Order: sequence, then C-alpha cells, then structure tokens
Amino acid sequence: MNTKKLLALLLTVVMLVGIMAACAPKAPAEPTPETDATPEAVSEAFDMAVCLASEPKTIDPALNTAVDGAIMIQHFFEGLKKWVDDGNGNATLADGQATIEDKTVNDDGTVTYTFKMREGALWSDGTPVTANDFVYSWKRLADPATAAEYNYMIDMVLGFDEVAYGVPTGEFETVVDEETGEETQKEIVEYADPSTLAVSAPDDSTFVVTLKNDCPYFDEICAFPATYPVRKDIIEAAADQWTFDTATYIGNGPYKMGEWVHNSYIKAVPNENYYDVEKLGPDSITFQLMDDANAMYTSFKSGTLNFIEEVPTDEVATLLANGELNVVPYLGTYFVCFNNKVAPFDDARVREAFSLVIDRNYIVEKIKQTGELPASAYVPYGVYDAEGPSGDDFRTVGGEYYSVSEEDYQANCERARELLAEAGYPNGEGFPAIEYLYNTNDDHKAIGEALQQMWKTELGVDVVLTNQDWAVFIENRQNGNYQIARHAWIADYNDPCTFIDMWVTGAGNNDADYSNAEYDAYVAAAKATVDPAERMKNFHAAEDLLMGENAIAPIYFYTQRYMLSEDIQGLYYTPLGYFLFSYCTKG
Repeated sequence: MNTKKLLALLLTVVMLVGIMAACAPKAPAEPTPETDATPEAVSEAFDMAVCLASEPKTIDPALNTAVDGAIMIQHFFEGLKKWVDDGNGNATLADGQATIEDKTVNDDGTVTYTFKMREGALWSDGTPVTANDFVYSWKRLADPATAAEYNYMIDMVLGFDEVAYGVPTGEFETVVDEETGEETQKEIVEYADPSTLAVSAPDDSTFVVTLKNDCPYFDEICAFPATYPVRKDIIEAAADQWTFDTATYIGNGPYKMGEWVHNSYIKAVPNENYYDVEKLGPDSITFQLMDDANAMYTSFKSGTLNFIEEVPTDEVATLLANGELNVVPYLGTYFVCFNNKVAPFDDARVREAFSLVIDRNYIVEKIKQTGELPASAYVPYGVYDAEGPSGDDFRTVGGEYYSVSEEDYQANCERARELLAEAGYPNGEGFPAIEYLYNTNDDHKAIGEALQQMWKTELGVDVVLTNQDWAVFIENRQNGNYQIARHAWIADYNDPCTFIDMWVTGAGNNDADYSNAEYDAYVAAAKATVDPAERMKNFHAAEDLLMGENAIAPIYFYTQRYMLSEDIQGLYYTPLGYFLFSYCTKG
C-alpha cells in the first residue's frame, strides 16, 4: 500500500474514533434587560465570537448550499435528527425533533418511516412544532417553484421525481435561443403537485414518509439542514424576506437570531423555548462576517475572535509547528470547475489538458501545508464502499485516474500539450481570453496564481484571475457566468452518492453544466437498488465517465484546519465540516 493511501486510511480511522473531548456545559445566564444589567453580570456573560466566512448568500435551510451557512442554520433550526457529542468527543446522530417509531418494508419494496414528534417541541416564538411543519417543509424543498439546489437530497421519497422533475408528455414545443435565434424542439413536461409527495401527518405528533426503497444514509438526510422545518405562515406572509428580520426568522433550534448587521455579524442568542436550553453554553454566539484571513487572524490573536478556520498562508507552517493550528479530517475535494457548455471548455481535450498540467503536489505542499492529499480522482478517501466502515473505502476500490506522482508531472505536461494541439491550439496559439473566478480568500488567491502560472508555462495560455465576494461568486457560478471557477464539495453524508449525484443532468448543484445520459443512467440504477455491491458498481461506473470526460479537475482531498481559544472547551465537529458551538464553555 502506498504512503498516500495509508495516510488516507489513517485519517478515516481518526474520523471514526473522534476528534475532540467535550466538557460539561453550563446553564446560560438569566436574560437581563441591557439597561438593568450590572457590571458583574455583563462581565460574566460569555459571547462566543466565531468567523466562518463573509456574508452568507442565504440562511434559508432549503436554499443554502454552503457549509458556513449550514453551520449557522444548525444553531437556529433542528431536524428530525441532529448531531450530538456522545461524551467522548465523537459527533454522532441522535433524535432531534422526533423519534423513529416504526420502519416498515412494504410488499412493493417501498419503505415507510413513522416518526413521533418530540413532546413539548416549540418554535422560538413559543408556537408548537408539529408534524405538519415537516410536511410543509419537505414539500417546499421538492417544489420546483422553490428553486432549491438541494431539492434532490430527498429524491429517495416516493413521488419526488414527478414533483421535482416532472413527467414527459410526448408533446413538443418550439424554443428560441435568445442569443442565437436558433429554434429547437423541447418536450413538454408536466409536474405533479407537491401535495403528491409521500409525506404526511396523520396528526400533529406523527410524521410519515415513504421511500422508493431503503436508503442507507436516510438517517443523515434527516439531520441535513435542507430538511429542517420552516414555518408556512411566516414564509407565506414575508416571502423571500423572512430570513432578514429577527421577528420572522423563527427557528426551532437551540439559538435564535438576535441581530443581523449585514456584512458585519449575525448574533445568536439562546432560544428560551428550546427543550435543552438549560444546558446551552454561550450566552450568545456572534458569527463575524469576514473574508480577509489576515483580519481574522489579527482578531483571533487579540481575543476578539474565539474561533477561525482561515489563517494567512504564510503563517501556516509556524502555527502548525507550535501547535496553535488544529487539523482534523474532512470529507471533501477541492477542484477546478469547467463550464462544460462554454467554448473552449466544451471540448474534453481542452479540459484534460488544463487538468494534467496542475502540479497538485506543489499546491498541497507549498500553499496548503496541512496534510491535504493530491487528488487523483473526484471522490475522496474515507467514503464508504460496499462493505461500509469495515472494508476498503470507495477511493481505494476505485483507484486513480491519472498519476499525481512528482516523477510523472513532466509526462503529464507533454500529454497535455498534445491534447491542446489536437484541439486546435498548438502551444496555446489562438486560445481565447480566459478568466478564472474565485471567491475572496488568501488560499484561493494563492492557488489561482499557481494555476495561472502553470497554465501559462506549460500550455502557453493566458488566464486572468477575478475574485468576488462569497455571495456574488456563488450566484455567478451557479448561474454559469464563468469559464473556469474554483469549486469544492464536502460530503453531506458518508456515501459516494453525495459526490456523484450532483453531476446528473440538470441537478441543482451541477455548476459545471455537465450532461451525459449514460452517467444519469448509472446514478439512477445505483439509487434504484438496495444491493450494496450493485450500488457501488454503478457509482464507480459513473465516476469513470465523469473523470474520463474531465468534466472537472480535482486538485486535492481536504483536511480541515481551525484555531480555537485555549480557554474554550466543548466544541465538537463532524468530518462533514460542521462545527457545533452550542455547548461550548469558557474557563
């Protein structure tokens, strides 16, 4: 076994053993009007100041697609299941707003789950949380009118396809391209009403959902932010503005929004109606909204911030050496995303050439420096294969698609130049102006500059770098307003499906606009079977196509780094990238 694979497997073991030990949380201070607060009360209040990223694009559970947004949302809302610390620092699933009362495999192969709602569960305004809140929220997620990129997270639910994707009618209509004026025939699709999704509430305390077949990661879906409940009455009254006002951003999680100063901070305060409020730690959690690593680091060193994920690139080696920078496992892949529908990246030879000349070892060793592995495929190490935690993982079984050995780099570059010449651009001649888009961040900038140099030196191609604020960047990438863009994907649950199904034609998170009917068929076949070996066979075949066509260019497999104030305990974490602050203590 080579060193890289051994390291990857060791990281997997670390994930399963746990990350951090938690300490007993304290009860929150009694809320006191600010005008009556004594100096002693103010000094004892514990505000946990953290920085995850800059202004989020959205904190609507159904519409968010970012890890930083998901972390915030998990403090404001709670799903059927939730992530908890098991007492030994391990993040594990537990009952959230409900308990599974029954699971039945029906004669037709469908599977019905019956959940019983937690007794006394309340929204932050004191209104009871009911099963109908989940019915509404899951139907809203599936409804195409919601335009949720993550709607496919519940595609295992019976009736989802007809609601979200529609049923072809066999009739066609003429569609005119606004730019070219070209006319094409498009088949008319009829969408089922969201009410036909197989979720129901026989009474206020019972939530029933029927799946097409058994889903091995359904428990994790029930803890995923997109499936969290939201209030129908509030959304119908406030529409898309409901998340911006503390009066309408009503959640059912441990904290509630106390204040949002845009582009500055979001302050969370304990939800006095949460069933576990007496055990919460921070008297408030302030999510500082910043994207400058130097400013984050300066604030952390001064004590203004208690937790950061980003540090200046030139500080990494020193912080690792003195033990101040923590590194933990992270199921994710950092990659270059090509717009597969826009020339010249509609040519697979061009995409492969751009991928082959990426010196992945330079990026992980000189820029990242925190144990990342050069990526020779898309799905990272640590993701389960057919035998689950007891067997080889998906990456070990699937192998490598190109060599990331330093000794093979020049050979990769030679092949890349041949491919670019075959595509009509010998030595880069005649290659059009190219822009590489990334969001403001020191590491992303350094990686962009390295890629720019590699593409120029090895291919003779000039690439302009453009950075944008996070929310603007996300919107442009999702809308296809780019040629090449920085991208990354973090597992939403431990199964290769979370990496593979995002590239199905038309999927909400398919920012590359990749489309291959054979790929779609493999994913559909994997989702249609409960046989572990057959599932994985189809997922491997799908990855073969994705990598064979170089739809994207993986660069490295993630690790997660962070800094935490020495006097804070009780933080826990999942390798899905979620940091949970609700039970942190200071002292």
